[in-house]
Amino acid sequence: MNPIRAIIADDEAPLRVSLKKKLESLWPELVICGEAEDGLKAVELIQESQPNIAFLDIRMPGHSGIEVARKTGGMCHVVFITAYEEYAVDAFVSEAIDYIVKPVTEERLKITVDRLKKRISSMPEPSPELKETMQRVLSALESRKTPTRLQWIKVQHGDGVRLDPVEEVCYFQASYKYPAVMTKEGESLIRKTITSLSQELDPNKFWRIQQAGKPLS
Repeated sequence: MNPIRAIIADDEAPLRVSLKKKLESLWPELVICGEAEDGLKAVELIQESQPNIAFLDIRMPGHSGIEVARKTGGMCHVVFITAYEEYAVDAFVSEAIDYIVKPVTEERLKITVDRLKKRISSMPEPSPELKETMQRVLSALESRKTPTRLQWIKVQHGDGVRLDPVEEVCYFQASYKYPAVMTKEGESLIRKTITSLSQELDPNKFWRIQQAGKPLS
């Protein structure tokens, strides 16, 4: 039997590395045959490598994970990875597509791995029926309003990136380079502007204020 192959697409390299390590631990036989940092590259990888599985971040530059799945036409089994729980719609119970909400834990990933093993053992290649179901699920996802309320914040942590829950953030503070996020654990830097944050955070929980004499960025 040929080895099961997968690609990983996420615009954050540390998150790709983390997912790859967890997969190597939970599914040593799985071959990661490629990685992509954006949706355009993900489409190319799927078309060229023809993997059995694609782990796709929903929000990526170029094409979203949903657009990647749409453009590749059900060529492989899809697992969406998202920081937005709003994407976890009831349509996923069909198992045409699986999803994992960030941060990806080994416990949650094991559930997905077990589902994939069972699905692939009975159906190595997506069937026409599965492809049709997948298209219905993708249509349901695309019809939903894009979520704008952040639930996780990517912060600089050493040489990598860490995901912190927004509910643990005390406040954000603008600076001349990168904004700082303050939690009970201390201060970290994020690669988002204050303007972008003000558009994505829940306005009932975060208010934008300005210190006297200091411009907002």
